[in-house]
Amino acid sequence: MIRFPTRPLVGPLAALGLAMVAPAPLQAADAQVVKIDNFTFTPAALTVKPGTTVTFENDDDIPHLVVANDGAFRSKALDTGDTYAFTFTKAGDFAYYCGLHPHMQGKITVAP
Repeated sequence: MIRFPTRPLVGPLAALGLAMVAPAPLQAADAQVVKIDNFTFTPAALTVKPGTTVTFENDDDIPHLVVANDGAFRSKALDTGDTYAFTFTKAGDFAYYCGLHPHMQGKITVAP
């Protein structure tokens, strides 16, 4: 019968197990940045907590505007590299679109 040494493997295997069960970092909620590129908002849907400031960053080659459907916010025309930030203080869903290209749409959900 062949016996394999188990003790030298316990430490590395335990560390590997801990690494595998460690919680993944929150990405969408922590991102707080919506990229504008190739006529899309990314992420198209973002959930944040009240008081969070979301920054819209235009990485596209042409200008865009960020306009809330309910009029809660409206950016100026954002040229390439420009940003617009808005702080969401109230819970709710905030749909928005590009004022120059209305087919571009997104949504910020503010939830406690």
